Amino acid sequence: MTTDNLAVDGAIPDRGRTIGAILVEDGRLDQSDVELIQKYASEHRIRFGDAALQLKLITAADVRFALARQFKYPEFSRGDDGVADEVVAAHGPQNEIVERIRGVRSQLMIRWHSAAHRKVLAITSADRGEGRSWLAANLAVAFAQVGMRTLLIDADMRHPQQHRLFNIDNSLGLSAFLTGRGGPSTVCRVHPQLRLFVLPAGSMPPNPQELLASEAFGVVLDRFAEQYDNGIVLIDTPAATETSDALMIVARAGAAFVVGRRDHTRQARLDAAVRDFRSTGADIVGCVLNEY
Repeated sequence: MTTDNLAVDGAIPDRGRTIGAILVEDGRLDQSDVELIQKYASEHRIRFGDAALQLKLITAADVRFALARQFKYPEFSRGDDGVADEVVAAHGPQNEIVERIRGVRSQLMIRWHSAAHRKVLAITSADRGEGRSWLAANLAVAFAQVGMRTLLIDADMRHPQQHRLFNIDNSLGLSAFLTGRGGPSTVCRVHPQLRLFVLPAGSMPPNPQELLASEAFGVVLDRFAEQYDNGIVLIDTPAATETSDALMIVARAGAAFVVGRRDHTRQARLDAAVRDFRSTGADIVGCVLNEY
């Protein structure tokens, strides 16, 4: 690993703050360490970060931390007090998978978002286990990282995942909104430096399909579409072939992005789901084959 290659997507570095100063400020180095590293780097004509690594005074994680601060790239904590490891876009900017997620984001921005009159997109799939919730979470982070005001709605009230992925409370969520019990605080901002918001599914209701078919869902979605008109609203749906929930969501959203999984998704089931989505009049923005 060399520090030369650790640029962060779309970020402008703050050259006024050196890696050494950032690590001293965070308590990972002291000033005597910095002086030693600078001397070693000068003698060997290498970068500060590489010198510090060779001297074993810092770790690769420390370099990534400092570069994230230098490039003003918001960091997410992981584990019990942060996002799940699966939300790789939140903590792995150099990961090859994240580059592919950025590619999907770019295609959506160019081919759909720039021309869409309503910035609401359902992320859906034919069956469970195809990576739909994973992609929705990572795309939400990726859109927020380019400055978009982003809302991720977990509309899978039968098998919700977004509260687990973002480590947020699921006692109130979409189900509360649709029964008149939700308020602004039900929508969680998941990072202080990003305009990234998540509305979890909430407590599982006995009648999810009826709630999604209700006028209330249309009203809630229209309200969010207005609030995020200059950003994006992503909706994580249930699997299309298990219930009609996804069909109702896609119809309300007006646009869908379909996820399949290599060596898992059956072509016939995927084709049937796409036909059903098209029958609602929704725009099928695209399809991605997931290998995660």
